[in-house]
Amino acid sequence: MSPEPDVSPEPDAGPRPDVSPERHGGRTASRGPEGRTHWRRSLAVAVPALLAAGGLGSAMASGALAVGLQIQDRPVDFTTSSLYGTQYGAAVVDQTVVRPDGSTGTVRVLRMGFADGMLNGLCLSRRQEIAGATYTLLLTLGDDDPGSWEIRTKNTVLDLRNATGVLDMDGIVDLNTNGADVKTVKDTSGAYVVNPLNSPQHRFGIQARYAKFDRIVGTAQDFQIPGLLTTPRLKLSVRPGTVACPAPAAPTGTPGTP
Repeated sequence: MSPEPDVSPEPDAGPRPDVSPERHGGRTASRGPEGRTHWRRSLAVAVPALLAAGGLGSAMASGALAVGLQIQDRPVDFTTSSLYGTQYGAAVVDQTVVRPDGSTGTVRVLRMGFADGMLNGLCLSRRQEIAGATYTLLLTLGDDDPGSWEIRTKNTVLDLRNATGVLDMDGIVDLNTNGADVKTVKDTSGAYVVNPLNSPQHRFGIQARYAKFDRIVGTAQDFQIPGLLTTPRLKLSVRPGTVACPAPAAPTGTPGTP
């Protein structure tokens, strides 16, 4: 059974939005004195806009991220205690971006792919301007156990702008391979998909049987899990202002095999 998402405003040091509905049980809620900031009105606009901007509307409608996740268009900050993936590949690619003025351009990113993955908690932080005010969409997945690797994914693609953490690779590790020759996922016939990361020829690439990243703090231009994502818990909150994900805890134990 898919977990039900927790969609609620988080307490914070700043002004706390009133997210109670204007009407409840057929009665109209009393209004505060004139001049008071009506956070509920702003939030009523901000929540749908943030969900749409984050590509989360359809996923939230089904109650959980059990089919796929895709966050594009603008960078998203993220943290995770640990990310472990099999059939790991990476390549330098050019990613299309939309500038604030609406024009398009490209940025160079490191595109990483995994056939199967396990994450030890995940937090995504996405800022959005709504009606002249800044809001932050915080999406947290997983439990609070730094040794469970409770989030499972398939066919994960992550475009990194920057990241810090600890990397461990094993198996046959091939550095500076041709990015277009990297292999991550297989098709229905069992053959590896050709150039799954859509890398131009002769770009820097990495190939390894598995890779494990610990205590990652980074910014992704694009975050896609089109195959499958399962998590025991999903929590979504919208906060006024700029809010960062908490620092990731150090993982314990080993992730095993997805």
